[in-house]
Amino acid sequence: MTDAPIIPASPSEDDYVRQVTQAAPLPLLAEGDPIAQFETWLAEAGKGEPNDPNAMTVSTVDADGLPDSRMVLLKSVDQHGFVFYTNTQSAKGLELATQPKAALLFHWKSLRRQVRVRGAVEPVSSEEADAYFASRARHSQLGAWASDQSRTLPDRLALERRVAEMGLKFGLGKVPRPPHWSGYRVVPQVIEFWRDRPFRLHERLVYDRVEGGWTTKRLFP
Repeated sequence: MTDAPIIPASPSEDDYVRQVTQAAPLPLLAEGDPIAQFETWLAEAGKGEPNDPNAMTVSTVDADGLPDSRMVLLKSVDQHGFVFYTNTQSAKGLELATQPKAALLFHWKSLRRQVRVRGAVEPVSSEEADAYFASRARHSQLGAWASDQSRTLPDRLALERRVAEMGLKFGLGKVPRPPHWSGYRVVPQVIEFWRDRPFRLHERLVYDRVEGGWTTKRLFP
């Protein structure tokens, strides 16, 4: 008895034909407001993704020009950009301090869709960071104080001890936002919408920001 292959085989011709016959026909992506389009897709993902439809990959670049990627949660989006929060002394925080640019990737597997975003990064205001931090669960607030994110942890007990120390420090009172914890806004310069189509003939619609609005173009898959 042999183990099943870890990497699935490429779809066969019959697999693709089955996709075509079973899938409802879809109109081409409409050109217009990319943020509104994104919000529509995010809402639809919220109905179908098993967890964290707002999860996204954030990619930055370190001092040597080496790309670095990790998953974080989108916490707000509007015409100004895409916002996430983190420890500013983490690897991504330090990288953004020296190279304030980032790429985002949303992949909604259940919908067979993805969105790519590229742009400059700016810090959110103190008021925005305070408001979001106040909305977090208390244990998450304590964790933000306890964790020296991205630094070496001697063992799990050391982290748990730090969390307990922070709990004793703040008691039952309000937990303020740590000075090393805030948010970043990725101001999109380019947004690409990708939708799976049979036979790898996927649909790609790209928005490029120009003064006063956006231009659009379609790309070969």
